[in-house]
Order: sequence, then structure tokens, then C-alpha cells
Amino acid sequence: MKIRHDLTRELDRPLVLAIGFFDGMHLGHREIVRSTLRMRKPGRRAGVLTFANHPASFLRPGTQPALLATPQERLDRLAEVGFEECFFVPFDERIAAMNPREFLDALVTGLGVCGIAIGETFRFGHKRMGDVDLMRSFLAPRNVEIVAVPSVTFDGERVSSTRIRALVSAGDIERADALLGCAYELRGTVEIGAGRGHGLGFPTANIRPPEKLLPKDGVYAAVARYDGRDYAALLSVGTNPQFGEGEQTVEVWMRDFRGTIYGRELFVRDLRFVRAQHAFASVDDLVAQMRRDLEAVAYPSFA
Repeated sequence: MKIRHDLTRELDRPLVLAIGFFDGMHLGHREIVRSTLRMRKPGRRAGVLTFANHPASFLRPGTQPALLATPQERLDRLAEVGFEECFFVPFDERIAAMNPREFLDALVTGLGVCGIAIGETFRFGHKRMGDVDLMRSFLAPRNVEIVAVPSVTFDGERVSSTRIRALVSAGDIERADALLGCAYELRGTVEIGAGRGHGLGFPTANIRPPEKLLPKDGVYAAVARYDGRDYAALLSVGTNPQFGEGEQTVEVWMRDFRGTIYGRELFVRDLRFVRAQHAFASVDDLVAQMRRDLEAVAYPSFA
């Protein structure tokens, strides 16, 4: 996938374009992707326009939500679903000041679009003054096809990144996975930690917390992937209240794994909440609880 950082490209082939922020690439986003790819005929290319930063980070700094995907994860997913070009544009003063017609004109003259897929509630332009009706009235005379994709519902409610963020924050990762259509994943580089796990009989890999939304503090059953192999795992997210450390950590204990992997990347998915974190009366009580936690990963090893 070719990545561009402004609204220009070589106009050698017409472009069908999906527009959206696509945080998490959930079930609703996937419908927009499918609609875009259906418009891709011979001689056309499929692209996506998204912002490198959440618009709220520019418009209302400090109010932007913690995201479901890092920028690199979002780019990886956009490439995986089949886009050939990605306009990964910073949301800045230039974009924020564009009125709806200026924005649409940039798509026609700068990108050479012949088809656009968006969600039916899509808003755009300065102060979000543009909507699907305005888009149609401006682009139809220019022979640009518009597909407004209806919202996808799950259990009677609209699927949205906001809804999924609430589920992740509550530790309900199984339900979040269902709305995403894939497993919510944490990935990070393994760093040197306090080393306390070895002494307790549970050596853990300490992951540098990724710049995305973490589930609520607690212990989770999980699957850890390292060097092409999956391991049954326990994940601890929190501040280590037993030892009063206060700094949030992400630690992974992998069953059936022996080795040192400092500086390597570890992927953790299929998180299922086991229990909350809290301080025990003694370290011995903590270790006893950790042994009981093992029941959550007592299924057979991965092939």
C-alpha cells in the first residue's frame, strides 16, 4: 500500500475512495471497505483517506479519546483489507479550515476520485457542515459515484469505535472482539522489569505499554504470540498494588515458554477477564492466588 501525506496523487488512474478514521476497523468499517472495493473496476485503484491524528487532538486538545489502534496498527489493517493507496493526512489548521465544497473539490482535482464510500452519518468540512446530501449534490454532476453505507448493528445497537472503547475500558474484551470482527490485540517491545516475577515463580515479560487504549486493570487469560508460535498466557494490567508501585505495567506470563526475549516484540490477544487486581494480606497469599489463576489457562497447548 502506497502511503501519502497530502491530498495529491498522480492522476494516471481513476480512484475509488473510502473516507473515515477507521479506528479499530470494526464491523461497520468493514462494510465501507467492501463497498469501496466493489466500485474498483479494471483500470481503477482503491484508496482510503484517513487522518493521522484524531481530529479532536487538534480541535480540542486533551479531549481526544484513547484509540483502539496505534497509527501503525491502523495502517497495517488498511493494507490488509485491500487498499492500494492510503492518504494518511494530518488533521491540522489547513484541513480544519476547509469548507465542505473545498474539501470535495480537493478530492476531485487532487485525487481524481470517481467513487466514494462513507458511512451514512459522515460529516465533513469546517465545523462539520457537510453531509451526505451535500456530497451527492456537489459530486453527482461530476460523475462521482457516492455510496453511503448504513450503520451496522449488533444486539440492536449501532457498532461504533466509541461503543467498543467502552467495552475495552470495562474489560469486556470478548464482546469488543465480536464488534471488531477480530481479536483486540496488544503488542509491544519486551523491556526489563523489576524481576520480581522470577522470585515468585511466575517469570513475566514486561511489555512497554502501547499508545492505545488498555483494558481495565486486572488479570486476563490470553494468547501470546512470539516468534510465530502461540502460547497460553496470563496478562496482568495495572499498578502492582501488592508492592505499591503506582505505575501502570503490562506483564505477560506464558505457559510452556522458557527463554529471555528482551527487546523483542510480543503480541497478546483473546483477552478474557479473570479477576481484579488488589493487594493481598501477604505475598504468600498473592502467590496462592496466582496459582489459582492458572486454571484460566489450563487448556491444551497450541500445536
